[in-house]
Amino acid sequence: MSILLRKQKEVYKVTGIVKLSIVGLISGLAFAMISTIWAVYLYSFLNSTALVGFFTAGITLVSLISFFIFVPLIQKISKSKIYIFSLALYVIIYFLFAMNTRLSGLVILTLISAIVGTLVVTSFGIIIKHNSNKKELSKNEGLRFVFANIAFLIGPLIAGYLSSKHGINLVFLLASIFIFIAILFFRKSRIEDNKIKRKTEKNVLKNFIEFFKNKNRRLAYIIGGGVSFWWSLNYIFMPLFIIKSGLDKIWVGYFLFAIVIPLVLFEYPIAKLAGKIGFKKIFKIGYLIAAITSIACFFIPNIYAIMGTLVLASIGLAMLEPTLEAHFFDNLKKGESSKYYGPYNTKANLNAIISRTLAAFILIFLSFKYVFLLFGLAMLVFAFISSKLKEIVENKQ
Repeated sequence: MSILLRKQKEVYKVTGIVKLSIVGLISGLAFAMISTIWAVYLYSFLNSTALVGFFTAGITLVSLISFFIFVPLIQKISKSKIYIFSLALYVIIYFLFAMNTRLSGLVILTLISAIVGTLVVTSFGIIIKHNSNKKELSKNEGLRFVFANIAFLIGPLIAGYLSSKHGINLVFLLASIFIFIAILFFRKSRIEDNKIKRKTEKNVLKNFIEFFKNKNRRLAYIIGGGVSFWWSLNYIFMPLFIIKSGLDKIWVGYFLFAIVIPLVLFEYPIAKLAGKIGFKKIFKIGYLIAAITSIACFFIPNIYAIMGTLVLASIGLAMLEPTLEAHFFDNLKKGESSKYYGPYNTKANLNAIISRTLAAFILIFLSFKYVFLLFGLAMLVFAFISSKLKEIVENKQ
């Protein structure tokens, strides 16, 4: 209860973490809607599943580089101001996407969106960290992801219906409105994160090398990327597989709605459990569940059965999403979050690049079934690496 409400002079007040989680929910509705239609939107310009994979991999590379370049900015400027500014840019970007009809416009807006996204992710993650004490970090991350996944539960249904009945452009306009509402709520919540460093890390290469010198940070980086590797299957390739199987766009919304249900149900209790028993076993089991279900999809002929199996895979992802980031922060010393959180977030971009590029190459030469095999084998690798981790139990710190 204390994570949601705090008693002050006989009055219960909503905690800062809940306010931040609500902001994440509102903005998450926008991002969830865009994620639902993104692959289909790209396909309307590129007319090739493989090209969609290559294009998204290339854009993600820009995002990866941005995380390192923006480290000095993140250290030097208030995270609250960065977050508001980057969300404001998204309001404009999504509005322009709704108006765009040209491939050149698509490329330019996507590049800008990828760069701005690094600021949103990094600033918001650090704000969460700075508003949590060490013993409650995994619980707070769990709560944050519960709210975010509620957004990703509702968003696909909205986007699936609107795109099917009224076209994709309306989805971009509505996403722009939700981002604007998120900005207003964040400002009204009066949550500030003005921690800055006078001496910043201006040498990008040096910061990169220092990050990977530490074994625990290296392992946290490697296993942390497995979730992003996995979501490429569900958010880039499965929507196109569903459409190519002869189903309507609204089925993309149904599928992306369904895969989030296990996340909403299990992420918070699992995050609390990780704080008590540690992370290692939870990581191994989570990745093994994803591996087994994905490999099973290779042998399943029916599109509905495949979608159902991938929903079960999300039970494994519920064990990973909130705990991986908490595990990383638990490996940092005081004052290192603004220095290393940006580089850590490149694990998502790097694994998205690898997964999308490999899957795109497979689709040039083989049928879609082999994409399931690729993702299943990759999850087995992440499960094995998880066994090499140093165990951390937050409640004993």
